[in-house]
Amino acid sequence: MRVVGYAYPWDVLDAPGFVDRVRRLGADEVAVATAYHSARAATPWSPTGSSVLARHAALYRPVREAAWRDAVLRPAAPAWATAPDSARDAVRALNTAGVPAAAWIVLTHDSRLGARFPRYAVRNCFGESYPWALCPSHLDVRAYAATLTAESVAGLDLASVVLEACGQLGAVHQHQHEKSDGVWSPAVERLLSVCCCTACADGWAASGALPQDVTRALRTEIRRLMDSADLSVLVDALPAGLRTLLLETRQRGADRLRRGVLAAVGPGTRVALHGSLDPWTTGALPGLTPAGAAGADALVLPNWAPGRSSADAVAQARRDLPPGVDVGSYVSAVTAVPVPDMTSYVTELAGAGAAELHLYHLGLAGPARFPDLLAATDAAHAASVPGPAGRSGA
Repeated sequence: MRVVGYAYPWDVLDAPGFVDRVRRLGADEVAVATAYHSARAATPWSPTGSSVLARHAALYRPVREAAWRDAVLRPAAPAWATAPDSARDAVRALNTAGVPAAAWIVLTHDSRLGARFPRYAVRNCFGESYPWALCPSHLDVRAYAATLTAESVAGLDLASVVLEACGQLGAVHQHQHEKSDGVWSPAVERLLSVCCCTACADGWAASGALPQDVTRALRTEIRRLMDSADLSVLVDALPAGLRTLLLETRQRGADRLRRGVLAAVGPGTRVALHGSLDPWTTGALPGLTPAGAAGADALVLPNWAPGRSSADAVAQARRDLPPGVDVGSYVSAVTAVPVPDMTSYVTELAGAGAAELHLYHLGLAGPARFPDLLAATDAAHAASVPGPAGRSGA
C-alpha cells in the first residue's frame, strides 16, 4: 500500500525533526494543508508551544488581489502563520528533502464565509443556516472552490492533490461546542442535512416541484421522526420521487463543483478525492455521485473505526469503482480511543482492496502516538493489495 501522511504547514516548518520522522516512517508522500478550516491543532513536537489556534478558515498561500479581485467569496490569510506563503515553504522543504508532497485542499468548509454571506450557506427546511457549510449549488461557491484550488497549487512541485469537502456539508460537523451529538437518529440527521437554500430551491422548481411543498414535507417528516423517540431509525418515509429530487439536486451541484476544481488542478497531477459510498452522506468526505469518480485517481474512504463495516466499505468500493481508480483508507492515529491493533487493521483494509493508506496525522500524533504511525506504515508497506481484476501489488 502507498502511504500518504497528513500535516499542516507549521508541522513541517516549525517542529524540529519533521523530515527525519517522515523518513523513519517511510511515508511515500506528505499532504500539506494549503487551504484549511478553523481549528485548534495540537503541536506535540514543538519545543515552544502546545498548539496552534487557527481562528478561521484560511488559504496558506498569498491571497493575491489579481486572482480574487472580482470574486464575491474570497479566502482570508492566516495571521497565525509564521510565513506569508507557509504552504509553499512546507512543500519546498519536503521537495528539497526528496519527499513527494501533495496539496491538501478543504473546499466548502468555511465558517467565516458562511457567516458573512449566509445566502451561500447550506440552509435546512426550518430556515436555519449552517455557516460552516457552503452550498455547491451556488455558482459563486463553485467559482470560489475552483479559484481556491488554482491558487493552492500554483507554482508548486506536487505529486498529487487531495480534495476534502468536495461537495456539501450538513447538519453535523463540529460547530464550536457541539451539543447535538446523540440527539438525532440517522434518518433525522440526513433530512436536516438537505439544503433548502435559494439555489437548491431553484433546482427543485426547474424539475417541476414547488419549493414550499418540498420544505413542508421535510419539516413534517422530521417532526414525525423526532416525535417517535426512536434514535435508531435509518430510513425516512418521504415519497421516493421527492427523495430522488433532493438527492439529484445535491449531486448536480457537487458534480459541477468537482468539475471546476479538477479543471483548476489541470492535467498531469494525481487527484485523491475524499468521499463516502453512501450518496446521502454530507461532510468532509461527502457522498459519491454517480459521476464522482470521473477525473479522480483515488477515492479515500473514512475508515476511522476498525471493524467489519470499514473493510466491507473498502471491498464494496473496489467492486464499484473503475479499475483505474484506487481505493484509499483514511485511518487516524489520534482518535480519543486508539485503534487497538493498528497492524491488523491496516492489513485487513489492504486485504479488502485498499491500495492507499491515508494516515492522520503526522503533526498531531506526538511521541505517545508515533508507534501507531510506525505500525500503520509498516503494515501498509508489507501488505499485498488485491487488484480489481484479481491481480496483486504492494
